[in-house]
Amino acid sequence: MPAKIYSDKHADLNVFKGKTLAVLGFGSQGHAHALNLKDSGCNVIIGLYKGSKSIPVAKEKGFKVVTTAEAVKQADVIFVALPDTKQASVYESDIAPNLTKGKTLLFSHGFAIHYKTLVPPADVDVILVAPKGPGHIVRRQFVEGKGVPALIAVHQNPSKKAKKVALAWAKGVGGTRAGVLETTFKEETETDLFGEQTVLCGGTSALIIAGYETLVEAGYQPEMAYFECLHELKLIVDLINESGIHGMRFSISETAKWGDVSVGPKIIDAGVKKRMKAALKAIQNGKFAKEWVKEYQTGYKKYNSLLKAGEKHSIEKVGARLRKMMPWMQKRATGGVQSSY
Repeated sequence: MPAKIYSDKHADLNVFKGKTLAVLGFGSQGHAHALNLKDSGCNVIIGLYKGSKSIPVAKEKGFKVVTTAEAVKQADVIFVALPDTKQASVYESDIAPNLTKGKTLLFSHGFAIHYKTLVPPADVDVILVAPKGPGHIVRRQFVEGKGVPALIAVHQNPSKKAKKVALAWAKGVGGTRAGVLETTFKEETETDLFGEQTVLCGGTSALIIAGYETLVEAGYQPEMAYFECLHELKLIVDLINESGIHGMRFSISETAKWGDVSVGPKIIDAGVKKRMKAALKAIQNGKFAKEWVKEYQTGYKKYNSLLKAGEKHSIEKVGARLRKMMPWMQKRATGGVQSSY
């Protein structure tokens, strides 16, 4: 049975009449939600730690900025727009002491709630609103009068109004313009992590590098390997994004199609799917979450080491040189924005 899709007619922004909405953090999702809600006529304040680099940025956008603790104290709905690894400590120090009965805690990813790195009291509503796009797209689409599809979920509902609040928030950020689907914290968290690890980030990065190395080790020019295994991927992904896998196949040559359907399954074979299932199991039983929390608590040593090794790979040096030949490609800012708090 297809999932119900909620639209503007299912959500009411009057739910927020006389209410104060707090956004903790002013990074990728935080700034987009705050600006969109403000433009939707909601009363939004920003909560940041003392000395945060985001304070002048938020003030320049016209927001009242207070400490994280004060924002929780003043607000009726509190959006925890912080990195997964920082949420537990901020919850203990600033959120929990100021969280009173009747307030609502809102997340855009279910990690902390699902894996219980923080456990809210039973007398507050706990909801999720997760636009399926990065913050700058959520903001841009809203400004253009459109919206990014979003997910909502309810974890705790003592007020019996949690779903109405989630839908109102989704409307305020533009999600109901495109369509909103209901899920659970469990489903959102586990599918999100699985997608990141096995396909979108981990799987794609590893596939690109393996292809690049195979060509270079066979004696082909690194530049050719870069173009064929990395640069042209965008063309294919754009086609898939616009019209699905079948639509992509309609737009490529017969030779490419034959290679796709006859060779592709030999590369991404049953062994890959078996390892994907193992990765999913580690997500479902909490093993991945425990390892990630431990990595954060011990200073990100392995994490930083693996990232640095990736930065030194020849594909990055070759790519940097070739991208200078393509002035039409806008360099996207990296670092700082997504996890800014």
